[in-house]
Amino acid sequence: MNMPQDLYELGSVPPLGEVPRHMYAALIRPERYGLPQNAIKVEVVDVPPLGPGQVLVMIMAAGINYNGIWAGLGAPVDVIAARQKKGDPHAFHIAGSEGAGVVWATGEGATRFGVGEHVVLGSLKWDETADDIRLGTDPAVSTSQRAWGYELNFGTFAQFAVVDEYQLHPKPERLTWEQAGCYIAGGATAYRQLCGWPPHTVRPGDPVLVWGGSGSLGSMAIQLVDLLGGVPIAVVSSDDKAEHCLRLGARGVINRSEFDHWGRLPDHDDHAAYQDWLGGARAFGRRIWDALGERRSPRIVFEHPGQDTLPTSLYVCDNGGMVVTCAGTSGYNGDVDLRFLWMFQKRLQGSHCANARETREVTNLMAAGKLDPCLSRTAPFADIAELHQLMYENAHPPGNMAVLVNAPEPGMTTLHVGAGA
Repeated sequence: MNMPQDLYELGSVPPLGEVPRHMYAALIRPERYGLPQNAIKVEVVDVPPLGPGQVLVMIMAAGINYNGIWAGLGAPVDVIAARQKKGDPHAFHIAGSEGAGVVWATGEGATRFGVGEHVVLGSLKWDETADDIRLGTDPAVSTSQRAWGYELNFGTFAQFAVVDEYQLHPKPERLTWEQAGCYIAGGATAYRQLCGWPPHTVRPGDPVLVWGGSGSLGSMAIQLVDLLGGVPIAVVSSDDKAEHCLRLGARGVINRSEFDHWGRLPDHDDHAAYQDWLGGARAFGRRIWDALGERRSPRIVFEHPGQDTLPTSLYVCDNGGMVVTCAGTSGYNGDVDLRFLWMFQKRLQGSHCANARETREVTNLMAAGKLDPCLSRTAPFADIAELHQLMYENAHPPGNMAVLVNAPEPGMTTLHVGAGA
């Protein structure tokens, strides 16, 4: 029998099940913290070990999302230092919270997927033996849950990744590797925001305001709202992004750059400043009415910019409606005028990633052709830092971006590999 190679070049596929000792990976190191173009470098590291209940996946393609940017900045959390305080010996971070690949090896007790199966990888990890989960807590809310590829190391920006078995889902056969690798983080997160918080789930006819309509989250949210019978109104930063949103099903698009009241909420005692803000928020609300063709307010506001937009989101949300947020890309100090919250009985709901059921349901919709992965750009692995830099500067194209990892070329939907010697 031939001995396994120590390292395979990107795009050079080993015999099925053969695990090399080393792999190429896009690494973040503390001494490089800062802009993505400087923070992320391709290096060679050991292939991570496989434990019980785990699966080793050869990554074919991976999606780009903000987790890699936050990790590379070293803020708001120095994820490497946080892990080292708990005894982790690794002085680097491999980001990547979504991807698609081939099952390459399975650990003891991992029986749901066999070697050679094509899979997509989910982005949230938890301890299935945790007391709160065993007592019925949603795993995505468990005190044990962590964002894989951000809080946890060894994500999809590498030739191989080790995941817990529940993080895997069958790859939609109709999708190319790069399409399959780019939709889970945005798609599953959006699905949970819109469907995971009853009674505030999207109902037929519900107006839903979608911030960042041309981005990964927004692109998925617009489609989901439309699919569920709601009326999506998208918010974008420039007119050239409007067509993308309309194509996905938005009934109207609002360009937020036409307003200037964004940012922290003025103190209500500063009458002039507060009235300026209130005038801007009311004008923005009227634009929602114009887009709907009637004086109705959104029952659900799909949030994630945070600091710049949350005061307005809460104001324009309908009485008894919900503002649901999963991030704070413009800042984390989200001001709230509590009078709008309690007097009109609105709901402010945090939402984070998705559980296994929600991720599987989005994957089933994708497999059935009900959703478009909205892949707008595919690049080779060497360009991974460049794509993160584009996202950081908000200069990326609408939709999702992906990098090829082990996929030899774009457009492939499957991989045929030999059994080895």
